[in-house]
Amino acid sequence: MAERLRALGADPAGTLAAGALVALVLGTLGVVAVYSGGFGGLEVWDWRAVWFTLWQAVVSATVSAGLAIPVARAFARRRFPGRTVLITVMGAPFILPVIVAIMGLVTVFGRSGLANDLLGWFGIAPVSIYGWQGVILAHVFFNLPLAIRMILHGWQAIPSERFRLAESLGFSPADTGRHLERPMLRDVLPGAWLAVFLVCLTSFAVALALGGGPRATTVELAIYQAFRFDFDMGKAATLALIQVALCLLALALSSRVAIPAGFGAGMDRDAPIRGPRGWRVAADAAMIALAAAFLLLPMLSVILQGAPRIAALPGPVWEAAFRSILMALISAFLTLALTLSLALSIARGRRWIEITGMLPLVASPLVLGTGLYLLLRNVASPSELALPVTVIINAVMALPFALRILLPAVYALFTDYGRLAASLNMRGFARMRYLTLPRLARPLGFAGGLSAALAMGDLGVITLFADSENPTLPLKLYQLMNSYRMTDAAACAVILMAISFALFWAFDRGGRLNAEI
Repeated sequence: MAERLRALGADPAGTLAAGALVALVLGTLGVVAVYSGGFGGLEVWDWRAVWFTLWQAVVSATVSAGLAIPVARAFARRRFPGRTVLITVMGAPFILPVIVAIMGLVTVFGRSGLANDLLGWFGIAPVSIYGWQGVILAHVFFNLPLAIRMILHGWQAIPSERFRLAESLGFSPADTGRHLERPMLRDVLPGAWLAVFLVCLTSFAVALALGGGPRATTVELAIYQAFRFDFDMGKAATLALIQVALCLLALALSSRVAIPAGFGAGMDRDAPIRGPRGWRVAADAAMIALAAAFLLLPMLSVILQGAPRIAALPGPVWEAAFRSILMALISAFLTLALTLSLALSIARGRRWIEITGMLPLVASPLVLGTGLYLLLRNVASPSELALPVTVIINAVMALPFALRILLPAVYALFTDYGRLAASLNMRGFARMRYLTLPRLARPLGFAGGLSAALAMGDLGVITLFADSENPTLPLKLYQLMNSYRMTDAAACAVILMAISFALFWAFDRGGRLNAEI
């Protein structure tokens, strides 16, 4: 017992951070469970929302992963000027605010968009972006870059010696696919599919903007409707528990479906893959061009439409922008403080704390927001809670990503400099100032940039609590879209996109500057 007390006293920050995280996540889930009205309170539309959530997540993940395979293969076996820049830019939708991406998709695929104009030239009737097809289209837009990067890493992980051996043995493209590419895909593809499936399972803003009808409502949106419009706390809590159960089931599956490729270790030579010639060169170029057009055209269309209108935006938009920047900065610094405390404790041997860092993955922002509302509704009014609750939940939801980024660097820090720091009796503030922060500056900057960008574009829990007087910038953009002020909405989207990328760049660049010092 004395040893355990001494251990806790030696690292109070990590223990306090882990305790606060457990109290927040499990506490709110406990409150949700207490208020749950039971499955008998659910109507047929609620069960239809559960079915649609699973169905759209399966289809979105399958389409995203399926389209990512030929694009990743084309990037893996072709070299051309600007290839690295194109791969980087195509990853932008991952930190793009959801509501901005929806604005861009409406501009390109909406009734008056470029896609329907092309269909009209061929005499085909226009298609609507609203409904299940719009939800799946938006999910593919967001998750295709993630799937491409994950599968591309799998291709690059195949030792180049295997491809050279296949070439010397005279393998045809079909033989290479059977002996090298398909085993790699059996290893990587299930993880990519499940990552996209999890993201689509907790979809809210996409379903709110493009779905929302009886046939295109997700569980997350049903929680919002039960909470905001019906004020049925029992139903909202029951739906929240169903949401948590689906997330836990998907996480359990994710550790059991991958089949290791078993290529063995190579010599880490950076030798590019020699792709097959002939018609396959044109096919690879077409796949890259189509993917780039699909991912970049919506962003470009928003910029072209909104940039000229920025100077004429009303004052409340700028007030909302300032409010969002302040909230994103507080949320990012809170994420970094919690993540650093947890990571240092984990590296000191408290592996159980790593489990607490992953707890936010089992609950969506709306589920946590519902629990906090039930817990605090007798303390203050929802509008008074809107901003602080949004900041806290955004910080917590970004924590698992930040922890995954920071942990490898913290392990390396303890391995490389732990004994030296101990021999110099370097501890406390001096160790943090002269060793820990400079050595961790790069991952801290990247994690802070990702956290700030995600918080800046969040349109989740703020919709539960906020009133029309104090909106964030994403909520203001949603209000402009709902009032059909599309030109102002496009200008607002450009500002939101610019601030999100600027915050990410500032944190990431700041981390790299500190590392150089």
